[in-house]
Amino acid sequence: MEMTRRSVLTATGLGALGLVGYAGLTQPLGNEVLTKSASGLSDRNFPRAYQAAFRPLPKLAPYEVSWDDGVRVEKYSVSARAGMAQILPTMQTPVIGYNGMVPGPTISVDRGTRVHLRVRNKLEGLQYPDHEQHSHSSGLYLSTHLHGHASLPEFDGYADDRTAPGFCKDYVYENDQPARSIWYHDHATHLTTRNVYSGLAAQYHIHDEAERALLPQGEFDVAMTLSDIMFEADGRARFDDKDHSGLWGDVILVNGQPWPVMKVQRRVYRIRLLNGSISRSYKPYLSTGHAVHMVATDGGLMPATQSVTSWRHAPAERYEFLIDFTKYAPGTQVRLLNASNDKNVDFDHTNKIMAFQVTDAPVDTSDPTWKTIPQTLVPSDVMSLKTSQSSRTRYLQLKKSDVTNIWNINETTWADVIASGYTKVLADPALGAVEMWDLHTSSGGWFHPLHIHLVDFQIVSRNGRAPFAWERGPKDVAYVGPDEKVRVLMRFDREGRYMVHCHNLPHEDHDMMGQFRVGQPGDPDPHDPITAVEPCPDTYPEQL
Repeated sequence: MEMTRRSVLTATGLGALGLVGYAGLTQPLGNEVLTKSASGLSDRNFPRAYQAAFRPLPKLAPYEVSWDDGVRVEKYSVSARAGMAQILPTMQTPVIGYNGMVPGPTISVDRGTRVHLRVRNKLEGLQYPDHEQHSHSSGLYLSTHLHGHASLPEFDGYADDRTAPGFCKDYVYENDQPARSIWYHDHATHLTTRNVYSGLAAQYHIHDEAERALLPQGEFDVAMTLSDIMFEADGRARFDDKDHSGLWGDVILVNGQPWPVMKVQRRVYRIRLLNGSISRSYKPYLSTGHAVHMVATDGGLMPATQSVTSWRHAPAERYEFLIDFTKYAPGTQVRLLNASNDKNVDFDHTNKIMAFQVTDAPVDTSDPTWKTIPQTLVPSDVMSLKTSQSSRTRYLQLKKSDVTNIWNINETTWADVIASGYTKVLADPALGAVEMWDLHTSSGGWFHPLHIHLVDFQIVSRNGRAPFAWERGPKDVAYVGPDEKVRVLMRFDREGRYMVHCHNLPHEDHDMMGQFRVGQPGDPDPHDPITAVEPCPDTYPEQL
């Protein structure tokens, strides 16, 4: 359902609001319950845990399939537009989503399939209060990032590669990486927090024969997007990033539903869990105390399965794990709960995520994955790198300036990058170079999920010790906790300029983002992320 575009942002309550019982905060907080709720909903309208039915993510089909010199080519189209979402049982919530849906439609492709994704900006007439200087005069800008894909710079969703309302951009993805769970989301300068919170996020899966042979498929391969939200009394989304420190809602959503219940058979399930929250990190665990079996991280399969009873899950991270429901009798409800982490803001019900209801439905025991937990998986190239291969160690300090009160990396902000004419870089590795980067949160009281575009990396150490069991796979986001030092190892295999930033999105927007340059792309740069492939007026038929 679509609403009047010119009025949607006033209707959605996405502006700066005076919030009842939830004052703006400028100092870091521990994981403590501040109040019963961040929302303005009445008790009657506040959603109850374990009442909503789990909803699978919608899927997007290509509008055209062809072949180019032996390469399969699939063409997709999505429109960023206003819509309505049934999140609360008693009222609808205005949103902005891909095709008007929240979460947006999932794209699933085989490795080696070339994808053309047309992203159309249908956000004419929309403005966020107090963000007019970052918006187009006729509406909201977009920049679409396929997070976890090694895209060419011009297709990577560079923050200032903006698509204006009434325009569209065609992105090309080669999908030549191993199987993985990735996602596409908005990345426009200073608008990322609001655009993603409004709903501009969706999953994207690359499949290959290795993961198909080892892990459950079809209905037993379940993708979940985890997020949090708070509401006004009338069901509109309430926005408060606490003076750019972070946004923490009091309602936990899985695939857009509050604390849902999923019916499961007595077999092994594969869960792909994306933390799509703006700021909240999670520490999930099963109510039964049993372990889950980690099989993949951001960049795909781990070398070996890691069994853990809980894990730390930062914004933008993806973890794939197996849950063995064969051990539970029909009628058992197994809950996925949240112990939270340091420096979150928690409320009465943020300790819950969802529930699984075990049924007595017949199980197809001819499927070899129905009760198998594989122990040896497929190591990716990055997990085979050795620290001795590194040609250089760089240091990235993540902090908030004592002078300007602005988030930065090595005292550099995105404003500095813009002021330099996009020449200022945090690093300049050579093409093909292997490097170690030491990531350090030095302003105590904050955690920063740091995302490095283009690459998969290996976490070598955390405060000089081995990485946690659950993060011993290819990564593109590193959870850097308060006063932590995280060492990562990676190879740079594509020339051009790419971003590095905090994925606590209010930190990114204000202004904790820089860039690095791989190789010497040339002058002019044939893959300049802003000018190489520019958006064009959207004059295409609606279905394209």
